[in-house]
Amino acid sequence: MSTSPRLPHVVAGQTENPKLTIVWMHGLGADGHDFSPIVPELKRQLSAPVKFIFPHAPVRPVTLNGGMPMPAWYDIKGIGTPRDFSEDDLEESRQQIEAFIDAELKNGMRPDQILLVGFSQGAAVAFHTGLRYAAPLAGIIALSGYIPVPSEDGSDYPETNKAIPILIAHGTLDPVVPPVLADQALEHLKEQGFPCSFKTYPMEHSVCPEEIDDIAAFIDALL
Repeated sequence: MSTSPRLPHVVAGQTENPKLTIVWMHGLGADGHDFSPIVPELKRQLSAPVKFIFPHAPVRPVTLNGGMPMPAWYDIKGIGTPRDFSEDDLEESRQQIEAFIDAELKNGMRPDQILLVGFSQGAAVAFHTGLRYAAPLAGIIALSGYIPVPSEDGSDYPETNKAIPILIAHGTLDPVVPPVLADQALEHLKEQGFPCSFKTYPMEHSVCPEEIDDIAAFIDALL
């Protein structure tokens, strides 16, 4: 159980008696408002009520951007392959996202009714948190992201988590998070026994309508 306070956040969708809670992490330099506008489109395609939580990442200096303070889940020093980032910041963000999970559990949700979604840096946090959480969550959706700290032997991942569904979605033209990182994530998860869906789109570091439809289909399958 996390002892971190919950970060400021945006709440959307069904707040009373939802069937699923989605904690959605934005990318570097954005905030929780970044993805909230797509909620109406997702709701239109879902068969049951869903609550959305969009946390705001803490503002911190980012080495990659000349030390400029901005919303960031962790400091990042380089965007090549492999990534160069602060694992301490990443672990702090994991604790902060677990605080949202814990709050939803106190509200009566089960772990398997909580889905983690993230874009770019947020996807890295979704992977880092969801794969290691003490109980199996509803699933993980990683958009244009990567696994920041793969478990070398899988011992960091509770065995009961090996059944959680995972969707990896990535642009084939992404210059920020190279597509090879999505390929590596998929291969790693398959080796560890996780069920994965893998979708690619002819786009750069962004989100497209077809991807939103695939996200909605994945969520609706959980419902």
